Amino acid sequence: QVQLVESGGGSVQAGGSLRLSCAASGDTRSTYYMGWFRQAPGKEREWVAVIDADDNKGHADSVKGRFTISKDNAKNILYLQMNSLKPEDTAMYYCAADQHVGRVLSGAADYWGQGTQVTVSS
Repeated sequence: QVQLVESGGGSVQAGGSLRLSCAASGDTRSTYYMGWFRQAPGKEREWVAVIDADDNKGHADSVKGRFTISKDNAKNILYLQMNSLKPEDTAMYYCAADQHVGRVLSGAADYWGQGTQVTVSS
């Protein structure tokens, strides 16, 4: 079992920055792949970024160049640094973890956090 707890959300103006954190505890073998997703009201959940324990990472085109995923493997904390935020980045952000990258990318990861709200005003 893995527990994921996100933090760091908030309200910012367009152009601002936020850093989200996701603390993982429990069976760390299941956190080899971790990712960030977001869901805005009335929209489907969207994959944002993924990282593995070897620091290989990928970002969705919509956030590439603005958001950066990283992970402190020693502390088992996942981060999402969000810069140049836009109103369209407003959403609930979730972290996810799984032993299989395909399950993270497809949104079918075994473990999910409760989410943290990000609101960007124009």
